[in-house]
Amino acid sequence: MKILFLCHGNICRSPMAEFVMKDMLAKAKRHDVTVESAALHTDELGSDTHRGTKAVLEKNSIPFSPRKAWLINAAKASEYDYLICMDDYNVADLKRLVFDEDLHKVRKLLSFAGETGDIADPWYTGNFQITYDDVHRGCRHLLEVL
Repeated sequence: MKILFLCHGNICRSPMAEFVMKDMLAKAKRHDVTVESAALHTDELGSDTHRGTKAVLEKNSIPFSPRKAWLINAAKASEYDYLICMDDYNVADLKRLVFDEDLHKVRKLLSFAGETGDIADPWYTGNFQITYDDVHRGCRHLLEVL
């Protein structure tokens, strides 16, 4: 099983979801699931996780490691079982990018919690804790689905 979390620049929300989900899977002893995250735009390619995301992960005792934002493409997207976006803009961007046969893999993270809302981008809001709370809730429900 392979999961890919996606957001605009791959420095705030998608790496947050990646590290939260990896922590949940480790605690659940689910070693059969691979989790990564990627960008839908080139703004932050090569950048490490945003300092605000690192701070909220540390505050919530979620381990993380250095990484570099990278850009998804259709061929790479086809390698994953789940393509999980943070908001409607991400979904629209990804649906324009992926092969038709991969469209069914595209979902918003909060849809796993039975919600239709977006996960706010803390790059703009400055509130990493609210984003963390939403990411955690979505990942918790995703783990139940798995």
